[in-house]
Amino acid sequence: MHIHFIAIGGSAMHNLAIALKEKGEKVTGSDDEIFEPSRSRLNAHDILPAEMGWHPEKISNDIDMIILGMHAKADNPELIKAQQLGLKIMSYPEFLYEHSKRKTRVVIAGSHGKTTITSMVLHVLDYHDKPTDFMVGAQLEGFDNMVYLTDENDFILLEGDEYLSSALDKQPKFLWYQPNIALISGIAWDHVNVFPDFETYKYQFELFVDSMTNGSTLVYNEEDEVLKDIALNAKKPTRKHAYSTPEHQIEDGETYLETNEGPMPIEVFGKHNLQNIAGAKWICQHMGVDEDDFYEAIASFKGASKRLEKVTESSKCIVFKDYAHSPSKVKATTEAVKAQFPDKKLLVCFELHTYSSLTASFLKEYQNTLDKADEVVIFYSKKALEIKQMPELTKSQIQESFNRKDVDVFTNADDFQSFLKAKHFDNHVLLLMSSGNYGGLNFEELKEWV
Repeated sequence: MHIHFIAIGGSAMHNLAIALKEKGEKVTGSDDEIFEPSRSRLNAHDILPAEMGWHPEKISNDIDMIILGMHAKADNPELIKAQQLGLKIMSYPEFLYEHSKRKTRVVIAGSHGKTTITSMVLHVLDYHDKPTDFMVGAQLEGFDNMVYLTDENDFILLEGDEYLSSALDKQPKFLWYQPNIALISGIAWDHVNVFPDFETYKYQFELFVDSMTNGSTLVYNEEDEVLKDIALNAKKPTRKHAYSTPEHQIEDGETYLETNEGPMPIEVFGKHNLQNIAGAKWICQHMGVDEDDFYEAIASFKGASKRLEKVTESSKCIVFKDYAHSPSKVKATTEAVKAQFPDKKLLVCFELHTYSSLTASFLKEYQNTLDKADEVVIFYSKKALEIKQMPELTKSQIQESFNRKDVDVFTNADDFQSFLKAKHFDNHVLLLMSSGNYGGLNFEELKEWV
């Protein structure tokens, strides 16, 4: 088949394009701008567009299928040409469903933790040489690609995102998958530009549970009361397995998980990661891995990329970076780091980067999320607000939203980097939380500053 990707440069899109090229399909694509690492990876597989921009003259009846990325708008000239020609057009979640119709579909959903749980399951399956098709939202150690598709594997493991599918398909991606086995990690309001209130957002998860196949299995975090209510009232899943934070101890900055064989040291830490392990264990058991084999494998799991990832450690300071941006993630990550290192001073640097976090009306959702930090710095780019045509945020507005008068605010990348460079780190943990990069922070240089 000749498959053409409109907006090929996206994280999921370019990985799917590579997976299909490796599967033997003819793949082409277009985009108006492609950033790293997508650019280099597409180039390495010889599917980087020769020139940026949209080229409707290249859309012809020779193309068997168009896969439309979320970045492409409804008035995209290539999309309009494809519609005029009557070509088959799909969003990438729709394509994944079509690929997996005859497979057992395992979907990991939730406002937080879904990438980590999917990564944990993949790590365990790979450790025990159990092949599966998959799509995950982060680059994983030991895996070349974030998407892997075959004709022969029985299972497909999918990270279930609640964001919209494409410009033509305004339903959440995870509603396409119709899982045989599903996990929901928790529900906390996110994507406020699409779901204007919590009830609307929560309703998407009710729809997700209702989209499961008859006789399916639902695994859920019973410590989330909203989720627990949805799970208990769900009609489609025949079997329901609740999980919660497993027994554990923290000693000298090391977390030990209680198992049938006694305490076992693990590489990751934090209440949220312990819950993630408990959920991943249920999923792995449904995919044919018994409990003892699960524990043997999970002991070596170091985490998904950008998820509470250790950047460096010196005699004075340990530095972590995390993708956290929603209030629930910010709170969970901050509390996890402080609990792991209670005797160290915790400096949190949080970037307001997403549409949600930069919205004044949503900012109040961050109240008390950084209470466990000893020192807090907030960074945001004034330029980003100008581009998004959003009003500037004031320092007092930010302090009030986080309910901390001691919050320091930076809006200039150079000033923020100068602050870190001049900082006297002594018995510190530096936690950098952002879905961006603080206006261009060089993490290799940062290692020299601490």
